[in-house]
Amino acid sequence: METLSDAEKVCILALMHTPGIGAVTIRQLISYCGGAENVFQADYKRLIKIPGIGDKVVKAVLGKNTMELAERELLQCRKTGTQLLFFTDPSYPARLRPLYDAPIALYAKGNTDFNWPRTVGIVGTRKISEYGKAVTEQIVRELVPYQPLVVSGLAYGVDITAHRHCIRNNVATLGVMASGVDVIYPAVHQRTALEMQDNGGIVTENALGTKPDFMRFPARNRIIAGLSDVTIVVESGRTGGSLITVEFAQNYHREVFAVPGMIGEAQSEGCNFLIRDNKAAIFTSVPDMADALGWIAGVPEAAPVVAIEPMSFEGFTQDEGQVLALLKQWGAIQIDELAWQSGIHLNRLATLLLNLEFQGMVRSMPGKKYGLI
Repeated sequence: METLSDAEKVCILALMHTPGIGAVTIRQLISYCGGAENVFQADYKRLIKIPGIGDKVVKAVLGKNTMELAERELLQCRKTGTQLLFFTDPSYPARLRPLYDAPIALYAKGNTDFNWPRTVGIVGTRKISEYGKAVTEQIVRELVPYQPLVVSGLAYGVDITAHRHCIRNNVATLGVMASGVDVIYPAVHQRTALEMQDNGGIVTENALGTKPDFMRFPARNRIIAGLSDVTIVVESGRTGGSLITVEFAQNYHREVFAVPGMIGEAQSEGCNFLIRDNKAAIFTSVPDMADALGWIAGVPEAAPVVAIEPMSFEGFTQDEGQVLALLKQWGAIQIDELAWQSGIHLNRLATLLLNLEFQGMVRSMPGKKYGLI
């Protein structure tokens, strides 16, 4: 996948800032038009024919009122050393890409590999107890041999405890924020956020300068869940952000563990209920969790490089050959992503894939994915 041009980046940002347009609509527009630039170059008649795109959205896009704002934002990101990761970028987190509510773009600072081999989310109450602090420290210490990326939310309590112990134990850690990457919240964690960027970083889906209003925290929690292979809830009351994170993790078919706590303690009620209701496995130790996940201590070995015989596209149409070439390059890929990469409209692409299935070249997979046979 080639790096996006500045013009394409600006057009995606402009769509993100267009009122009344969400992530699903943006993907729909880009998929059908073959790129964000093409969206803004299209006329009313073409855009209004796209399924799910109404008159109000078309007029908002054609107004191009957010283009100047998008240009300024791209420039500001470069001035502040903020990395922009669009959902079409190779470095965009592979764990997020297939999710139905994945962010269109991420703003990041640090040196994090978002496709780290193992990722662990550590979440919990802001009102952490001494028991919770001790357990969080134990979890991070026991994670060292498995060398994961620890994901949390930079909040008070369990989050900041996890981040700080990761720094002390040289464990890579990533803070997912409900604000802009330049607005550290709470402000007292600014030093920790800066230290995290040496071995990890901070990331958000919010534009520079965004303040952390209430509704952004549940959205932040879905990113924590989506980035994590497994989420550990250390302490939680009956309600709170941690339980929202658990709901997202379950929707994404990710593993969830909860630390059992003392009966009657408010900070433990959420964890105990998760275990009681079979919404989380009981956490006893990292080695026990690793055994359940099939992890072996040490850095996961890189996949062996296998020589692939060149594929002949003789006998296929140009569009069919393009689809086969992309499937060969990417392996299993969602149809929306395939439409974006190929520039072929979804209706036309669905017909091509069906024909290739009949020819024994392509197979359909769960999650609207396709791959070569």
